[in-house]
Amino acid sequence: MPNFTLDSRLQQDSFHVVDLPLCQVRLSGDARYPWVVLIPQRADVVEIYDLPDDEQARLWQEATRLGQAMMAFYEGDKLNIATLGNVVPQFHLHVIVRFAGDAAWPGPVWGQGSAEAYPADALEQRRAEIARLASAATSSP
Repeated sequence: MPNFTLDSRLQQDSFHVVDLPLCQVRLSGDARYPWVVLIPQRADVVEIYDLPDDEQARLWQEATRLGQAMMAFYEGDKLNIATLGNVVPQFHLHVIVRFAGDAAWPGPVWGQGSAEAYPADALEQRRAEIARLASAATSSP
């Protein structure tokens, strides 16, 4: 099996946070939302069905547990979990905490306004928060 390689656009637009048993967790570069991207660390995965059934279940478990932890920590109003892949074909799953009245509410975050970059200190703080949440969420049975 070929080695996992991260798509250059995902690498460019996000920041590594932590590696879970299946997925690499990356923080979106858009500071307007608590937003992570989960990428299964498997080669040649374009669609969810390219993963075996047990890894599909693991993906969903990692995404929902991390999403639930993020919702509680950031006190969000709605959790958005989505895959698109129209621009970046490598399978990746967006997990986004949304707030009533945020920059795109109630619509999707894509195509709404301009992304806001993280200041360096805020980036490191958010990465540390997500790493703690992911560790706690995925260590649960």
